[in-house]
Amino acid sequence: MTAVVTPPREVHKVTPPEEKPGLSGRRLFDGTLNVFSHAFLLLWGLLTAVPLLWVIVSSFKDDNEILNDPWGLPGALRFENFARAWTHAHIGQYFVNTTIVLLGSLTLTMLLGATAAYALARYRFVGSRLVYFVFVGGMMFPVVLAFVPLFKIVGGVGLRDSLPGLMLIYAAYSLPFTVFFLTAFFRTLPDAVAEAAYIDGCGPFRTFFRVMLPMAKPGLISVGIFNFLFHWNQYLLPVVLITSDEKQVLAQGLASLAISEGYRGDYSRLFAGLTLAMLPVLVVYTVFQRQVQAGLTAGQMK
Repeated sequence: MTAVVTPPREVHKVTPPEEKPGLSGRRLFDGTLNVFSHAFLLLWGLLTAVPLLWVIVSSFKDDNEILNDPWGLPGALRFENFARAWTHAHIGQYFVNTTIVLLGSLTLTMLLGATAAYALARYRFVGSRLVYFVFVGGMMFPVVLAFVPLFKIVGGVGLRDSLPGLMLIYAAYSLPFTVFFLTAFFRTLPDAVAEAAYIDGCGPFRTFFRVMLPMAKPGLISVGIFNFLFHWNQYLLPVVLITSDEKQVLAQGLASLAISEGYRGDYSRLFAGLTLAMLPVLVVYTVFQRQVQAGLTAGQMK
């Protein structure tokens, strides 16, 4: 037998496709833009974090260290600055007043806002779109235009210079954003869950409180954090509606403290009071940071 020798196959080299002329320039532009965006975010983070750290570090110094070495570290941790700010500067009383107003106003805002947003998102009735746009329009109304009417109306019903009156005003001004945010969130929840609850015998109220409200937990946490920051840092409304010293909230007390300590020269107590005021906000945001991010992104997808 004669062996048949087959010639070796020719190996064809695959040449990569030629890169388009504009593609490399686009990649270079995207890379440059990415570098600038990261640099801007880093700069923004430093501008936000450095003043906070400086206030916290200065709260442990004495007055001589603050004036002579403002950027240095404290020689010792002087916790007595916080004790003096809490008692002598009445930060403790302002803190309690702010907490009482915050708990009442935040409860009213979340309860009324969630029920209104659920009704606007899940039910169709005559005038529903008009009611929704009225809430949206409320976000564009500047608070400074309502100072004089609010002063007269709240005084006419006997709620001026009172913490319950401040709770109601805070809740009223927080409702537009709360309804706007939660309406979009409730629309993303599946209809099948509500229909299954109705088949199982749940009424509208039970379906809302036992089924739909727990499903909207990420959105509730997100809008609750925003309302918490708004109520905690509010300054203009208490200045107009609260006149007595013993009922002032924390923002008013800090403004008075900054003026008085600036004349007295007790800067250590001033920085300690500022740190006590910032601490709850930092703690709340640190604890609920993931929930806030999840709530902001969950409402974007169906």
